[in-house]
Amino acid sequence: MKKLLLIAIAIVLASCKAEPKDYVTLSGKITNKYGDNIVIRTREFSKTIPLNEDGSFSDTLKVKAGVYNLFDGNESTNLFLKNGYNINLTLDTKEFDETIAYTGEGAESSNYLAKKTLLEEASLTPGLLDLEEDKFKAKISEIKVSFSELLNNSKNLDSIIVANENLNLEKMEEGLLAIYNQQKAMASQFEKFVGQPSPTFVNYENYKGGTTSLSDLKGKYVYVDVWATWCGPCKREIPFLKEVEHNYEGKNIEFVSISVDNGRGFKGETQEEKFAASKEGWRKMIADLEMGGTQLFSDKAWESDFVQGFEIRGIPRFILIDPNGNVVNANAPRPSSPKLIELFNELNI
Repeated sequence: MKKLLLIAIAIVLASCKAEPKDYVTLSGKITNKYGDNIVIRTREFSKTIPLNEDGSFSDTLKVKAGVYNLFDGNESTNLFLKNGYNINLTLDTKEFDETIAYTGEGAESSNYLAKKTLLEEASLTPGLLDLEEDKFKAKISEIKVSFSELLNNSKNLDSIIVANENLNLEKMEEGLLAIYNQQKAMASQFEKFVGQPSPTFVNYENYKGGTTSLSDLKGKYVYVDVWATWCGPCKREIPFLKEVEHNYEGKNIEFVSISVDNGRGFKGETQEEKFAASKEGWRKMIADLEMGGTQLFSDKAWESDFVQGFEIRGIPRFILIDPNGNVVNANAPRPSSPKLIELFNELNI
């Protein structure tokens, strides 16, 4: 009788046991929200989650376990989602990568990805590509150790993350060396522009009002930054560019930033509406980041004569033009690279 009673109790308990969730719950709060929603996406998946007035949100998603991208209309980050998880995130868009944090069931893998992003920003700087090859190889070996330590010191990671990251570590040095060699090949590709008259831009909308043409700047060196509001590497150069601008204030050089925003990442029913929204986003970012120099909006984005003339296929791209309108360097050092100041010193700017 006692045995039958125990079996009956076991059956009742089993029948009351909650079924595992076949979805992930994602909630959180975004301080200084950029737009009215966020998008969780991969190449095969996309879901838009509306934000409340205070930046809070909550939703459920049925997902295939893996890394997803969160996009707030301005910046993005990666997180790991798996059905059954219950994750809460917080971030402040004023310091997007620095403030993002996750709590709740399954949060460990996403926190690892957030820390990895900060490590990438700190160690994989454009200045790496300026090193001589032997020094470059030694540096990336050192960087690989840092990434390996981060992975090994992170606990409770999903097995998918661990497997992917170990594979990435195996390929890291080979991949970075390929980028290094590609950059060196690219440098020689742009030598044909040196000493030649620069492709021009005419009557580009100026953030401060009116329009500006390259001919208006004749008599000065012109350092051009071709960028877009959605471009992460472009935005990482902005603090360095502001510092260089400050140090060369009053010198015979004009710092010009040309946006090639064309509606990417902005809402609108038509391309014209997206383009108009992107222009407003451009203005907002300049104000929010207190960007200096001469801020211009390209007339035809990637199809403009200036962009096409310099064969620009990726951004950011930096160009130096001399006071006579001739090209000094069609693929100039980035503001974050010490080689830029070396170049300016050679020219006695």
